[in-house]
Amino acid sequence: MTKWPIQREDLVRPAYRSLARKLVEAIESGDLPAGTQLPTHRALSYELELSVQTVSRAYDELGRLGFISGEVGRGSFVRGRDGDAQVPWNRTSSGFNIIDLSMLAPVTGDIHAQCMAQTLSELSRDLPQSTLVSFRPRSTLERHVTEAARWITAGGVPVDPERIIPTNGNTAAMSVALQTAALPGELVVTETLGHHTLKSLTSTLGLRLQGLSIDSEGIVPEAFEAACRNDAVKALFLMPSGLGPTCAFAGTERRQALCDIAKKYGVWIIESDAWGPINPARSPAFAELAPDQTFYFTGVTKCLLPGLRLGWLVVPETMISAARNRHLVTNWMATPLMAEIATRWIVDGTAQALLKWQRKNLDRRNAIVRSKFGPLDFASSPYGMHVWLPLPEPWKAQDFVEHARNEGVAVAASSNFRTGEEAAPEAVRICVGIGTEQELAKGLSIIARLAGNSPEPALLAI
Repeated sequence: MTKWPIQREDLVRPAYRSLARKLVEAIESGDLPAGTQLPTHRALSYELELSVQTVSRAYDELGRLGFISGEVGRGSFVRGRDGDAQVPWNRTSSGFNIIDLSMLAPVTGDIHAQCMAQTLSELSRDLPQSTLVSFRPRSTLERHVTEAARWITAGGVPVDPERIIPTNGNTAAMSVALQTAALPGELVVTETLGHHTLKSLTSTLGLRLQGLSIDSEGIVPEAFEAACRNDAVKALFLMPSGLGPTCAFAGTERRQALCDIAKKYGVWIIESDAWGPINPARSPAFAELAPDQTFYFTGVTKCLLPGLRLGWLVVPETMISAARNRHLVTNWMATPLMAEIATRWIVDGTAQALLKWQRKNLDRRNAIVRSKFGPLDFASSPYGMHVWLPLPEPWKAQDFVEHARNEGVAVAASSNFRTGEEAAPEAVRICVGIGTEQELAKGLSIIARLAGNSPEPALLAI
């Protein structure tokens, strides 16, 4: 190593955790590539004027998280993590309580535990045998697919049950859609600030990924058409209904314009609608505007209950066999027990009741955001689970994240959502679903205060 990428002035209190985070950033940025030998505990403590115990604690944290490995007699080395996603949520353990506004999740309460307990009690008495012993996806999940079609259609996306593939959540559906729509070496385009795992996933699948310019409605049509003229774009991946980090919500005209370009150049559309029917006043889905060209996926994990890991991939009619085959070889089938629970909730009205409860609580939490942020310039979406806060100068996103963390609040930096090579704007994503409303209000007050003041150097705890 020719030059150590971290200086003492980079660290804030508490120093061990700040050092661990700075090392993570250096590893993920490539400043400390895989195989790099780190300084000894004593050498680094001398260089940064820290105690040996502080450095040892930081190294222990990095080892626990899998970033480095220690070899007796040789030292500590950076482990290979090429292609891994930068997770936007709070990852390093803390020595004090953190108000976690970094994880995108729905609101949960006693009602969820009560509903699940009642359903599990019923299942103990009349669980279908096929749920336990069948390996046949279509026959085992036939009833579930029928009810899933009813749920998706009621949410505003008319769909034929034959086109639905049940999956173990939205991530599995996204993976199958990408594998079906594009082959290794082909180009996928998406929002320049988009899904935080898409870059890693496309890299793993051997696909090329290009980020496109966005505005308040998402991908700019002119940018999409320019990409199609310059290269053979195979698929357009987008989150058009407020799910993306910037809360962009595409209106009907914007959606139709993108559909027209996709049809003109023969581009598949992959539409992520993980929130499903959270917003009752949505624009028509791409799957409705261009059903023969769109892979659409949604589920119940975000809108009903995080632990109910179930999604549905709706595929174009001409791609049904191909998508089923991709799903078989990567997942085989959705977990029948999860499907059985979701089906019962759809049939008996529990799902609709939990959806209504979720809307009510998210509406109330977004009202708290508006009251705390006041004149701040931020973006949100109706019944959304997060807001996007552009930072006033001279704030840098990573500095803001560090300052907020030191005051007990975790938020996500804009760089976590970058899909291209260009720099991300100075902004943070703030989630509103986890914790109590009182914790949310306290965390938002701290963020608003920080955003209204210039950054100040923090003292080191050595």
